[in-house]
Amino acid sequence: MIADIQGLVDAYHAWLKDKTVLKQINDWVEITTPYLDRHNDYIQIYARRDDGGVLLTDDGYTLEDLRDSGCKLDSPKRQALLRQTLNGFGVQLSGDRIEVHATPENFALRKHNLVQAMLAVGDMFYLAVPLVASLFYEDVVAWLDLHDVRYTTNVKFSGKSGFDHRFDFVIPKSRRQPERVLQAINRPRRDAAQAIAFSWIDTKETRPAESRAIALLNDSEQSVSGDILDALRNYDVRPVLWSQRETVVEELAA
Repeated sequence: MIADIQGLVDAYHAWLKDKTVLKQINDWVEITTPYLDRHNDYIQIYARRDDGGVLLTDDGYTLEDLRDSGCKLDSPKRQALLRQTLNGFGVQLSGDRIEVHATPENFALRKHNLVQAMLAVGDMFYLAVPLVASLFYEDVVAWLDLHDVRYTTNVKFSGKSGFDHRFDFVIPKSRRQPERVLQAINRPRRDAAQAIAFSWIDTKETRPAESRAIALLNDSEQSVSGDILDALRNYDVRPVLWSQRETVVEELAA
């Protein structure tokens, strides 16, 4: 059995070596690895001699790709999550670049750790749905704060059915606007639309007559179906696309 596994390990090493391509670019060596990122592109890293060893870097690709895809990492919470992930692989952040310093003795391990860190950062922000949802919620909070909107978070209202319903934000009544109930929906699908619609239908009779419900729909990654928008409107929930959020600033801040 050991011989069989050793044969598989040897085959893996041969595959890794055969599929790794090197290219000289000025003082750097571009290393194309056989590992694929979330776009199914081969991950590339760069190496050069530095302080008696070798500096390995992604040249800023990982974070730039996230930003280009609409995932910003400029908040303290996101920065903390990013650094926690990188620390787990023993690599560092230098500006936008993920880097690690290697010696001839530990080059293979450090190179492997850098590639795995690049993969982990992409997975952390795009494949962990609960985390992405919390990050969208954080975006909404930052946007409300930016425009000095007064709100209370995570408010529970009892519906006529006797069930409690939690809403992300409630903006109290003012002299110009009635109470506004605001829900952030990170993945605007039919089930999410039905959930907020039921919550509001069950709740609104227990709220002041003029109260309104608004759903902020995250369309950063994909467009929102017209059926979902119509379904929300049919149940007296006003849908607002995140890309069009500025259209309701005055209404929410009043």
